Amino acid sequence: MAHLAALRGPFAHLGRATVFNVTGVLLQVLPLLLLAEPWLFFLAGALTAVQRRRFAALAGVDIPLLPAAQRRPTLHGVMNWLRLGGTWRQVSYHLLVGPLVSCATVVTVVLWVWGAFAGTALVWMWGVPPEQWPKFLRTSTEAVYIDASGLAALLLAGWLTFVVVRLDTRAALALLGPSRAEQLTRRVEDLTESRAGAVNAADAERRRIERDLHDGAQQRLVSLAVNLGIARATLTDLPDEARQVIDQAHREAKEAIDELNNLVRGLHPAVLDDRGLDAALSGIAARGPLPVRLRVDVPGRLAPTVEAVAYFTVSEALANITKHAPGASRADVTVAIHDGRLRVAVADDGPGGADPAYGSGLAGLARRAASVDGALTISSPAGGPTVITVELPCAVSP
Repeated sequence: MAHLAALRGPFAHLGRATVFNVTGVLLQVLPLLLLAEPWLFFLAGALTAVQRRRFAALAGVDIPLLPAAQRRPTLHGVMNWLRLGGTWRQVSYHLLVGPLVSCATVVTVVLWVWGAFAGTALVWMWGVPPEQWPKFLRTSTEAVYIDASGLAALLLAGWLTFVVVRLDTRAALALLGPSRAEQLTRRVEDLTESRAGAVNAADAERRRIERDLHDGAQQRLVSLAVNLGIARATLTDLPDEARQVIDQAHREAKEAIDELNNLVRGLHPAVLDDRGLDAALSGIAARGPLPVRLRVDVPGRLAPTVEAVAYFTVSEALANITKHAPGASRADVTVAIHDGRLRVAVADDGPGGADPAYGSGLAGLARRAASVDGALTISSPAGGPTVITVELPCAVSP
């Protein structure tokens, strides 16, 4: 049974390929007749849909859909549809490539018929009276030659059948589907959507962790600090060693609360969601070790992801000034919208020389900005000043 299956496999594929080619003749000759009329030119989209089904059902080839604007014209967009490259690729397949492939299929069918007739010459000569033999076939020697030509025709027909399938498939993928540029554009759009989804998911996860820490661990530490404070105030008759332990535990609990506050604020500040970017940046400016002049000119709320990137950009930039610009005496933070983009600029009067190649802080800011299709530029000549500018795409909501 295994040997029979092995022998039957190639013929099964050959039969399917033959059916694919023959049905293609019917579908490829019909457009040549229909599209000869100018008003039937607009049937290209429907014919393309039928061809896509043929390739999927008989060849196992999935031809990607064209962009919606190129599949069929609308009443008000006929001229734009005619100017699209996909329209003319479809028409060129139906009017030029399809008929040529059909001619190759006809040649293949002729070879099959001749091979079936000539390859069995010796067989039917024995069963047919000599007076009914064809004029070109009178002797057994001639029958052997014709048999050989028939077998050669069968081999050629089998090879040509698969060649026609491959040629038709390649032409259809190139002409009936989106072009390489359109595929790349679609791929870029898909990747952009996927990246935006990943960024939003990461931001949502940070918000969840911030809420869990704020409502869980932070509240427990506050309760512990309060209880220790009450114990220190009320339990006055304890030995000095015990009071020292309570005092130390109370101090460490308050320090842990401060550290957790900083951690929560670093994950995602609650004030950013509640009151917006202006209030959140005002908190950073007030807590900074340097005087910070803050100007925020944003008429409404931005996308949460964009607000988070702008917030952390200012926070990290001010932290870098404290760490790497010891001579700086002040900082200026300006946040405004220019040409549909949010521009965040952080400047200081330090010694300059900031370089993202040395250290991960500025490189991290660049990656954070790039995650939302933003861009970071740095101007930091020797002697200062240093200006870090981040531009982010934005859409303001009231």
